[in-house]
Amino acid sequence: MEKKEVTLMKGNEAIAHAVIRCGADAFFGYPITPQSEIIETLALLKPWETTGMVVLQAESEVASINMVYGGGGAGKRVITTSSSPGVALMQEGISYMAGAEIPGVIVNVQRGGPGLGTIQPSQSDYMQATRGGGNGDYNVIVLAPASVQEMADFVDLSFELAFKYRNPVMILSDGVIGQMMEKVILPPIKPRRTEEEIAKECPWATMGRPSSREPNIITSLELKPEVMEEINLHLQEKYQLAKDTETRCEITGCDDADYVIVAFGSAARITEKSMEIARKRGIKVGLFRPITLWPFPEKELRKTVAGKKGILVAEINAGQMIEDVKLAIGNSLPTEHFGRLGGIVPDPEEIVNALKTKLIDNE
Repeated sequence: MEKKEVTLMKGNEAIAHAVIRCGADAFFGYPITPQSEIIETLALLKPWETTGMVVLQAESEVASINMVYGGGGAGKRVITTSSSPGVALMQEGISYMAGAEIPGVIVNVQRGGPGLGTIQPSQSDYMQATRGGGNGDYNVIVLAPASVQEMADFVDLSFELAFKYRNPVMILSDGVIGQMMEKVILPPIKPRRTEEEIAKECPWATMGRPSSREPNIITSLELKPEVMEEINLHLQEKYQLAKDTETRCEITGCDDADYVIVAFGSAARITEKSMEIARKRGIKVGLFRPITLWPFPEKELRKTVAGKKGILVAEINAGQMIEDVKLAIGNSLPTEHFGRLGGIVPDPEEIVNALKTKLIDNE
Protein backbone atom coordinates (compact mmCIF):
# COMPACT_ATOMS: atom_id res chain seq x y z
CA MET A 1 0.00 0.00 0.00
CA GLU A 2 1.30 3.42 -0.96
CA LYS A 3 2.14 5.61 2.03
CA LYS A 4 -0.01 8.73 2.28
CA GLU A 5 2.40 11.61 2.56
CA VAL A 6 1.22 15.01 3.81
CA THR A 7 2.77 17.85 1.80
CA LEU A 8 2.53 21.63 2.03
CA MET A 9 1.84 23.25 -1.32
CA LYS A 10 -0.23 25.78 -3.24
CA GLY A 11 -3.55 24.86 -4.78
CA ASN A 12 -2.11 25.36 -8.26
CA GLU A 13 0.78 23.04 -7.44
CA ALA A 14 -1.65 20.44 -6.11
CA ILE A 15 -3.47 20.49 -9.44
CA ALA A 16 -0.22 19.83 -11.30
CA HIS A 17 0.83 16.94 -9.05
CA ALA A 18 -2.66 15.40 -9.21
CA VAL A 19 -2.77 15.59 -13.02
CA ILE A 20 0.33 13.40 -13.24
CA ARG A 21 -0.78 11.01 -10.49
CA CYS A 22 -4.22 10.53 -12.06
CA GLY A 23 -2.74 9.09 -15.22
CA ALA A 24 -3.31 12.05 -17.51
CA ASP A 25 -2.03 11.69 -21.05
CA ALA A 26 -1.49 15.35 -21.84
CA PHE A 27 -1.63 18.93 -20.60
CA PHE A 28 -2.04 21.81 -23.01
CA GLY A 29 -2.07 25.32 -21.61
CA TYR A 30 -0.89 28.89 -21.69
CA PRO A 31 0.45 30.98 -18.78
CA ILE A 32 -1.85 33.54 -17.18
CA THR A 33 -1.99 34.88 -13.62
CA PRO A 34 -3.10 33.54 -11.13
CA GLN A 35 -2.73 29.98 -12.47
CA SER A 36 0.72 30.02 -14.04
CA GLU A 37 2.17 27.80 -11.29
CA ILE A 38 0.27 24.85 -12.78
CA ILE A 39 2.21 24.75 -16.03
CA GLU A 40 5.39 25.85 -14.24
CA THR A 41 5.10 22.95 -11.76
CA LEU A 42 4.44 20.48 -14.56
CA ALA A 43 7.56 21.74 -16.35
CA LEU A 44 9.61 21.24 -13.19
CA LEU A 45 8.23 17.74 -12.57
CA LYS A 46 8.97 16.61 -16.17
CA PRO A 47 6.34 13.85 -16.34
CA TRP A 48 7.31 13.06 -19.93
CA GLU A 49 10.40 11.40 -18.47
CA THR A 50 8.47 9.21 -16.02
CA THR A 51 4.98 8.55 -17.37
CA GLY A 52 5.25 9.74 -20.96
CA MET A 53 2.67 12.45 -20.33
CA VAL A 54 2.80 15.34 -22.80
CA VAL A 55 3.16 18.86 -21.35
CA LEU A 56 2.94 21.56 -23.98
CA GLN A 57 2.70 25.33 -23.75
CA ALA A 58 0.46 26.14 -26.68
CA GLU A 59 0.61 29.41 -28.58
CA SER A 60 -2.71 30.56 -27.12
CA GLU A 61 -5.74 29.52 -25.13
CA VAL A 62 -7.61 28.91 -28.37
CA ALA A 63 -4.93 26.46 -29.44
CA SER A 64 -4.96 24.81 -26.01
CA ILE A 65 -8.66 23.95 -26.00
CA ASN A 66 -8.51 22.63 -29.56
CA MET A 67 -5.62 20.38 -28.58
CA VAL A 68 -7.80 19.11 -25.74
CA TYR A 69 -10.53 18.51 -28.33
CA GLY A 70 -8.14 16.41 -30.40
CA GLY A 71 -6.71 14.47 -27.49
CA GLY A 72 -10.10 13.83 -25.92
CA GLY A 73 -11.43 12.70 -29.28
CA ALA A 74 -8.78 9.98 -29.26
CA GLY A 75 -9.97 8.82 -25.83
CA LYS A 76 -7.06 10.37 -23.96
CA ARG A 77 -7.17 11.97 -20.51
CA VAL A 78 -6.38 15.55 -21.44
CA ILE A 79 -6.56 18.75 -19.37
CA THR A 80 -6.05 22.47 -19.83
CA THR A 81 -5.87 25.23 -17.22
CA SER A 82 -6.26 28.98 -17.47
CA SER A 83 -7.77 32.02 -15.79
CA SER A 84 -10.84 34.07 -16.61
CA PRO A 85 -9.85 35.95 -19.82
CA GLY A 86 -8.15 32.81 -21.11
CA VAL A 87 -11.17 30.63 -20.42
CA ALA A 88 -13.31 33.20 -22.24
CA LEU A 89 -11.21 32.54 -25.34
CA MET A 90 -11.84 28.79 -24.96
CA GLN A 91 -15.63 28.99 -25.07
CA GLU A 92 -16.00 28.09 -28.75
CA GLY A 93 -13.86 24.98 -28.25
CA ILE A 94 -15.75 23.98 -25.11
CA SER A 95 -19.03 24.24 -27.01
CA TYR A 96 -17.58 22.12 -29.82
CA MET A 97 -16.49 19.50 -27.28
CA ALA A 98 -19.95 19.39 -25.70
CA GLY A 99 -21.60 19.09 -29.10
CA ALA A 100 -19.24 16.34 -30.23
CA GLU A 101 -19.43 14.58 -26.83
CA ILE A 102 -15.71 14.73 -26.18
CA PRO A 103 -14.43 14.35 -22.61
CA GLY A 104 -11.89 16.80 -21.22
CA VAL A 105 -11.07 18.82 -18.13
CA ILE A 106 -10.76 22.60 -17.90
CA VAL A 107 -9.48 24.38 -14.78
CA ASN A 108 -10.38 28.05 -14.30
CA VAL A 109 -8.47 29.81 -11.52
CA GLN A 110 -10.66 32.91 -11.58
CA ARG A 111 -9.53 36.51 -11.42
CA GLY A 112 -11.46 39.78 -11.43
CA GLY A 113 -13.05 41.21 -14.58
CA PRO A 114 -14.66 42.08 -16.89
CA GLY A 115 -12.07 42.35 -19.63
CA LEU A 116 -8.49 41.95 -18.47
CA GLY A 117 -9.66 43.17 -15.06
CA THR A 118 -7.21 42.40 -12.28
CA ILE A 119 -4.99 39.50 -11.29
CA GLN A 120 -6.71 39.42 -7.89
CA PRO A 121 -9.23 36.66 -6.95
CA SER A 122 -12.89 36.70 -7.95
CA GLN A 123 -15.84 34.38 -8.45
CA SER A 124 -17.34 36.33 -11.32
CA ASP A 125 -17.17 33.49 -13.89
CA TYR A 126 -19.99 31.53 -12.23
CA MET A 127 -22.52 32.39 -14.93
CA GLN A 128 -20.08 31.66 -17.73
CA ALA A 129 -19.29 28.23 -16.28
CA THR A 130 -22.79 27.12 -15.30
CA ARG A 131 -24.73 28.52 -18.25
CA GLY A 132 -22.38 27.45 -21.03
CA GLY A 133 -20.29 30.36 -22.26
CA GLY A 134 -20.34 29.27 -25.89
CA ASN A 135 -23.15 28.79 -28.39
CA GLY A 136 -25.95 26.28 -28.25
CA ASP A 137 -27.91 24.30 -25.67
CA TYR A 138 -25.24 22.59 -23.62
CA ASN A 139 -23.90 22.30 -20.09
CA VAL A 140 -20.50 21.75 -18.53
CA ILE A 141 -20.25 19.83 -15.26
CA VAL A 142 -18.72 22.30 -12.79
CA LEU A 143 -16.92 21.46 -9.53
CA ALA A 144 -15.97 24.18 -7.03
CA PRO A 145 -13.08 23.30 -4.68
CA ALA A 146 -12.79 25.10 -1.35
CA SER A 147 -9.37 23.81 -0.29
CA VAL A 148 -6.02 22.76 -1.65
CA GLN A 149 -7.00 19.17 -0.83
CA GLU A 150 -10.05 19.43 -3.06
CA MET A 151 -7.95 20.96 -5.84
CA ALA A 152 -6.04 17.68 -5.85
CA ASP A 153 -9.04 15.41 -5.27
CA PHE A 154 -11.21 16.93 -7.97
CA VAL A 155 -8.78 16.19 -10.81
CA ASP A 156 -9.46 12.45 -10.85
CA LEU A 157 -13.16 13.04 -10.16
CA SER A 158 -13.32 15.42 -13.11
CA PHE A 159 -11.78 12.87 -15.45
CA GLU A 160 -14.21 10.21 -14.20
CA LEU A 161 -17.22 12.46 -14.82
CA ALA A 162 -15.88 13.65 -18.18
CA PHE A 163 -15.63 10.09 -19.51
CA LYS A 164 -18.81 8.89 -17.82
CA TYR A 165 -20.84 11.57 -19.56
CA ARG A 166 -18.54 12.22 -22.55
CA ASN A 167 -18.65 15.90 -21.70
CA PRO A 168 -16.31 18.71 -20.64
CA VAL A 169 -15.88 19.12 -16.89
CA MET A 170 -14.65 22.33 -15.29
CA ILE A 171 -12.90 22.84 -11.96
CA LEU A 172 -13.95 26.39 -11.08
CA SER A 173 -11.42 27.65 -8.57
CA ASP A 174 -10.10 31.16 -7.94
CA GLY A 175 -6.94 33.03 -7.05
CA VAL A 176 -7.45 32.46 -3.32
CA ILE A 177 -7.50 28.66 -3.54
CA GLY A 178 -4.92 28.59 -6.33
CA GLN A 179 -2.35 30.67 -4.44
CA MET A 180 -2.96 29.64 -0.83
CA MET A 181 -0.75 26.98 0.77
CA GLU A 182 -2.21 24.13 2.82
CA LYS A 183 -1.44 20.59 3.80
CA VAL A 184 -2.54 18.11 1.17
CA ILE A 185 -2.47 14.35 0.70
CA LEU A 186 -1.89 13.74 -2.98
CA PRO A 187 -3.97 11.09 -4.75
CA PRO A 188 -2.53 7.63 -5.32
CA ILE A 189 -0.54 7.10 -8.50
CA LYS A 190 -2.51 5.67 -11.41
CA PRO A 191 -0.71 4.38 -14.49
CA ARG A 192 -1.71 5.82 -17.82
CA ARG A 193 -4.13 3.59 -19.67
CA THR A 194 -2.82 1.37 -22.44
CA GLU A 195 -4.12 1.69 -25.99
CA GLU A 196 -6.06 -1.54 -25.46
CA GLU A 197 -7.69 -0.16 -22.31
CA ILE A 198 -8.61 3.08 -24.10
CA ALA A 199 -10.13 1.16 -26.99
CA LYS A 200 -12.24 -0.89 -24.57
CA GLU A 201 -13.33 2.12 -22.49
CA CYS A 202 -13.88 4.45 -25.46
CA PRO A 203 -15.22 2.49 -28.46
CA TRP A 204 -16.24 5.83 -29.99
CA ALA A 205 -12.66 7.22 -30.01
CA THR A 206 -10.74 8.10 -33.16
CA MET A 207 -7.74 5.87 -32.46
CA GLY A 208 -7.36 4.34 -35.87
CA ARG A 209 -9.68 1.80 -37.40
CA PRO A 210 -9.33 -1.89 -36.60
CA SER A 211 -10.79 -4.37 -39.06
CA SER A 212 -13.58 -5.19 -36.60
CA ARG A 213 -15.51 -1.93 -36.98
CA GLU A 214 -16.41 0.96 -39.24
CA PRO A 215 -14.54 4.28 -38.93
CA ASN A 216 -15.43 6.49 -35.98
CA ILE A 217 -16.46 10.01 -36.91
CA ILE A 218 -16.62 12.75 -34.25
CA THR A 219 -18.29 16.02 -35.14
CA SER A 220 -20.72 18.60 -33.79
CA LEU A 221 -21.97 19.49 -37.28
CA GLU A 222 -25.28 18.25 -38.67
CA LEU A 223 -26.98 20.10 -41.54
CA LYS A 224 -30.34 18.32 -41.26
CA PRO A 225 -32.38 20.13 -38.57
CA GLU A 226 -34.42 17.06 -37.63
CA VAL A 227 -31.23 15.10 -37.02
CA MET A 228 -29.70 18.01 -35.10
CA GLU A 229 -32.80 18.08 -32.93
CA GLU A 230 -32.35 14.40 -32.12
CA ILE A 231 -28.75 15.03 -31.15
CA ASN A 232 -29.82 17.89 -28.88
CA LEU A 233 -32.53 15.77 -27.28
CA HIS A 234 -29.94 13.09 -26.58
CA LEU A 235 -27.69 15.69 -24.94
CA GLN A 236 -30.56 16.98 -22.81
CA GLU A 237 -31.31 13.45 -21.60
CA LYS A 238 -27.67 13.11 -20.62
CA TYR A 239 -27.72 16.43 -18.76
CA GLN A 240 -30.87 15.38 -16.93
CA LEU A 241 -29.17 12.17 -15.82
CA ALA A 242 -26.33 14.26 -14.43
CA LYS A 243 -28.83 16.46 -12.59
CA ASP A 244 -30.45 13.39 -11.07
CA THR A 245 -27.27 11.64 -9.96
CA GLU A 246 -24.26 13.95 -9.70
CA THR A 247 -25.17 16.80 -7.33
CA ARG A 248 -22.74 17.30 -4.46
CA CYS A 249 -22.78 19.68 -1.51
CA GLU A 250 -21.47 20.17 2.01
CA ILE A 251 -23.82 21.19 4.84
CA THR A 252 -22.39 22.58 8.08
CA GLY A 253 -24.24 23.64 11.22
CA CYS A 254 -27.66 23.92 9.59
CA ASP A 255 -29.69 21.59 11.83
CA ASP A 256 -30.26 24.18 14.57
CA ALA A 257 -29.66 27.28 12.43
CA ASP A 258 -32.13 30.13 12.01
CA TYR A 259 -30.26 31.45 8.99
CA VAL A 260 -28.29 29.74 6.21
CA ILE A 261 -25.41 31.25 4.28
CA VAL A 262 -24.96 29.77 0.81
CA ALA A 263 -21.41 30.11 -0.53
CA PHE A 264 -19.00 28.21 -2.75
CA GLY A 265 -15.25 27.95 -3.10
CA SER A 266 -13.14 30.50 -1.24
CA ALA A 267 -16.24 32.42 -0.12
CA ALA A 268 -17.36 29.29 1.71
CA ARG A 269 -14.01 29.07 3.48
CA ILE A 270 -14.41 32.65 4.68
CA THR A 271 -18.00 31.93 5.72
CA GLU A 272 -16.81 29.18 8.07
CA LYS A 273 -15.16 31.87 10.17
CA SER A 274 -18.25 34.08 9.83
CA MET A 275 -20.35 31.27 11.29
CA GLU A 276 -18.03 31.06 14.27
CA ILE A 277 -18.25 34.81 14.87
CA ALA A 278 -22.04 34.86 14.47
CA ARG A 279 -22.65 31.97 16.84
CA LYS A 280 -20.50 33.61 19.53
CA ARG A 281 -22.93 36.54 19.23
CA GLY A 282 -25.97 34.32 19.62
CA ILE A 283 -26.87 34.20 15.92
CA LYS A 284 -27.56 30.63 14.85
CA VAL A 285 -26.26 30.37 11.30
CA GLY A 286 -25.27 27.43 9.09
CA LEU A 287 -23.41 27.00 5.82
CA PHE A 288 -24.65 25.33 2.65
CA ARG A 289 -21.77 24.85 0.21
CA PRO A 290 -22.56 23.68 -3.32
CA ILE A 291 -19.71 21.55 -4.62
CA THR A 292 -21.30 20.95 -8.00
CA LEU A 293 -22.25 24.37 -9.32
CA TRP A 294 -23.73 22.57 -12.31
CA PRO A 295 -25.74 20.54 -11.72
CA PHE A 296 -26.77 22.75 -8.82
CA PRO A 297 -27.89 20.83 -5.69
CA GLU A 298 -31.44 22.22 -5.70
CA LYS A 299 -33.17 19.42 -3.78
CA GLU A 300 -30.54 19.41 -1.06
CA LEU A 301 -30.80 23.18 -0.66
CA ARG A 302 -34.60 23.13 -0.42
CA LYS A 303 -34.43 20.47 2.28
CA THR A 304 -31.71 22.33 4.19
CA VAL A 305 -33.44 25.72 4.30
CA ALA A 306 -36.94 24.46 5.08
CA GLY A 307 -38.23 26.24 8.17
CA LYS A 308 -35.37 28.74 8.36
CA LYS A 309 -35.80 32.51 8.68
CA GLY A 310 -33.66 33.62 5.77
CA ILE A 311 -30.76 33.00 3.39
CA LEU A 312 -27.68 35.08 2.66
CA VAL A 313 -25.79 34.23 -0.52
CA ALA A 314 -22.14 35.23 -0.10
CA GLU A 315 -20.06 35.47 -3.27
CA ILE A 316 -17.03 37.34 -4.53
CA ASN A 317 -19.02 38.86 -7.38
CA ALA A 318 -22.02 41.11 -8.03
CA GLY A 319 -24.56 38.33 -7.49
CA GLN A 320 -24.54 35.28 -9.76
CA MET A 321 -25.16 32.09 -7.80
CA ILE A 322 -28.06 33.84 -6.05
CA GLU A 323 -30.09 33.26 -9.23
CA ASP A 324 -29.73 29.49 -8.82
CA VAL A 325 -30.57 29.76 -5.13
CA LYS A 326 -33.77 31.67 -5.93
CA LEU A 327 -34.67 29.24 -8.71
CA ALA A 328 -34.29 26.39 -6.22
CA ILE A 329 -36.34 27.82 -3.34
CA GLY A 330 -38.68 30.27 -5.10
CA ASN A 331 -40.20 32.91 -2.84
CA SER A 332 -40.38 30.69 0.23
CA LEU A 333 -37.71 32.60 2.19
CA PRO A 334 -36.14 36.07 2.29
CA THR A 335 -32.95 35.74 0.22
CA GLU A 336 -30.27 38.43 0.11
CA HIS A 337 -26.85 38.77 -1.48
CA PHE A 338 -23.51 40.00 -0.24
CA GLY A 339 -20.44 40.29 -2.43
CA ARG A 340 -17.24 42.22 -3.05
CA LEU A 341 -15.96 43.14 -6.50
CA GLY A 342 -12.76 44.06 -8.28
CA GLY A 343 -10.65 41.37 -6.67
CA ILE A 344 -11.42 42.37 -3.08
CA VAL A 345 -11.81 39.34 -0.83
CA PRO A 346 -14.39 39.95 1.93
CA ASP A 347 -13.57 39.74 5.60
CA PRO A 348 -15.59 37.25 7.71
CA GLU A 349 -16.87 40.18 9.79
CA GLU A 350 -18.34 41.77 6.66
CA ILE A 351 -20.44 38.68 6.00
CA VAL A 352 -21.74 38.68 9.58
CA ASN A 353 -22.64 42.38 9.28
CA ALA A 354 -24.41 41.74 5.98
CA LEU A 355 -26.42 38.93 7.57
CA LYS A 356 -27.47 41.27 10.36
CA THR A 357 -28.32 44.33 8.26
CA LYS A 358 -29.92 42.55 5.30
CA LEU A 359 -31.93 39.89 7.16
CA ILE A 360 -32.01 40.07 10.95
CA ASP A 361 -32.60 43.82 11.31
CA ASN A 362 -35.41 43.68 8.74
CA GLU A 363 -37.50 41.04 10.50
